[in-house]
Amino acid sequence: MPVHNSEIAEIFDHLADLLEIKGANPFRVRAYHNAANTIRGNSRSMTDIVDAGENLTELPNIGEDLAGKITEIVRTGKLQLLKEVSSKVPDAIVEATRIPGVGPKKAQMLFQQLSLRTIGDLRQAAEEGRIEKIAGFGAKTQAKILEELSHSDFGTRRWRIDEAEDFAGPLLDWVRKIEGVSKAEIAGSYRRRKETVGDLDILAAGAQGRKIIDHFTEYDEIVSIASKGATRSTVTLRVGLQVDLRVVGKESWGSALHYFTGSKAHGIACRRRAQKRGLKLNEYGLFNGTRRIAGATEDNLYKKIGLPWIDPVLREAQGEIEAAEVSALPALITRDDIRGDLHAHTKASDGKNTLREMAEAAILKDYEYLAITDHSKSQRVAGGLSERELEDQIEEIARMNESFAGFRLLSSCEVDILKDGSLDFPDKILSKLDLVVVSVHSDFNMSEAEQTERIIRAMDNPLVSIVGHPTGRLIGTRRPYPVNIERLVIAAKERGCCLELNADPQRLDLSDVQCRIARDAGVMIAISTDAHKCGSLDNIQYGVDQARRGWLSAKEVLNTREWKKVARLLTRP
Repeated sequence: MPVHNSEIAEIFDHLADLLEIKGANPFRVRAYHNAANTIRGNSRSMTDIVDAGENLTELPNIGEDLAGKITEIVRTGKLQLLKEVSSKVPDAIVEATRIPGVGPKKAQMLFQQLSLRTIGDLRQAAEEGRIEKIAGFGAKTQAKILEELSHSDFGTRRWRIDEAEDFAGPLLDWVRKIEGVSKAEIAGSYRRRKETVGDLDILAAGAQGRKIIDHFTEYDEIVSIASKGATRSTVTLRVGLQVDLRVVGKESWGSALHYFTGSKAHGIACRRRAQKRGLKLNEYGLFNGTRRIAGATEDNLYKKIGLPWIDPVLREAQGEIEAAEVSALPALITRDDIRGDLHAHTKASDGKNTLREMAEAAILKDYEYLAITDHSKSQRVAGGLSERELEDQIEEIARMNESFAGFRLLSSCEVDILKDGSLDFPDKILSKLDLVVVSVHSDFNMSEAEQTERIIRAMDNPLVSIVGHPTGRLIGTRRPYPVNIERLVIAAKERGCCLELNADPQRLDLSDVQCRIARDAGVMIAISTDAHKCGSLDNIQYGVDQARRGWLSAKEVLNTREWKKVARLLTRP
């Protein structure tokens, strides 16, 4: 039973959280988090590396001790040290650390001083006003804790799309190889390419449902079977991810795929449209009375209710049916439209690879350009560059470009937006760059009005090209800081500034809805990976998926153009 990279990374991250709560050496805590990032972002399976007898210590951030622990997890599926440490730290304390502003020390203090046992106890303590009485907390912190615990999704496990892919791909391959399966797809929010999924819905076409189900439930990562029938089974994988498999006949394939892809609201709208034509639409097909008139393909199903095929990423009942009625669906951007990446880091700050290594990785992706955007000086924890170091890098990039044919490294910097909206470097340095990306990395607790004005003041500088990850969110771990996106979009339009869609699957910032707001206002979007190593350049696909959900076409994305045209568009009026 192979162990996935994401499983190993989660074990290390969880161990790091527990050690931090216990007050372990910060360097030891950071070592586990760094190892988790290395493993999560490695294109090769740790299981394959261990089985091949290769040296794990050749990987970044992996020493002898960590290599031994990786091997232990690969061989046993578990880590004894995690079991020992977790027995001494309640799960509820770990969960409490997910609350913004409540770190390990504060979480432990809350649970100890208030004699709490569960997250429910913590919420009750906040409601009763007991938290503000503890030294170091106060009414403001208490209110924030209560607000966070009031979110409907707090404590609900959802899987980022990249995490889900780690398990979905091998499982889908397994299903497709089952005898009697003519085709299989993953439907649901996964097919719609949402940022996160709660479970996986797999659809298989075949005539012998029971045999297919029997084979499916033999998959070696299944740890429990909730149901097992002639055409449907619900199981849970070792990592806790629930999977539903449904077997349908080929005559119902298209209608079943449509039904289980969703969204629910889109499906209801399509069924109402069918009803107006005197038809009945369900997962088995489109019927005129008892006669099935469509259902084998999605194309034909949509055609019979008077619509063109609608891409799954648009099926959210957000105007796609109305647009389809008048042939106004957008020609969605594709991965092949991307001609370069405008946000990437190197070893000069907190990246893992050199300038040349990043350039060569971009060339292998057939890119025409790559912007190097190492952090500015205020980001000391991320190895931010000094003015002299940035000037040296500009010169090094110029020399390196002489050796390239048909490719260009762009000199840039991810410049911190300081609390007052000023920038971390003076204009005399910024004016030497090909483009300037500005981002917020601190002071997340400002009010919405203050945070919005802060970013707009940064955009006032005519040298600013792109606002990076505009809401600062980290999916599942940090909510967006308060900011008025509509005002940012208007300000960007007025100033001729672009907004970034950060393609890191931990960010996907802007959201799909925010992309559409920018699109409707005529603001150009840059889809960039924020890559900190060569392999992370592949994350561009997640950004493209998000852009497609936001109705973006190639013309609305900055880096679908050759560099000369990009440079002209970035020239502020």
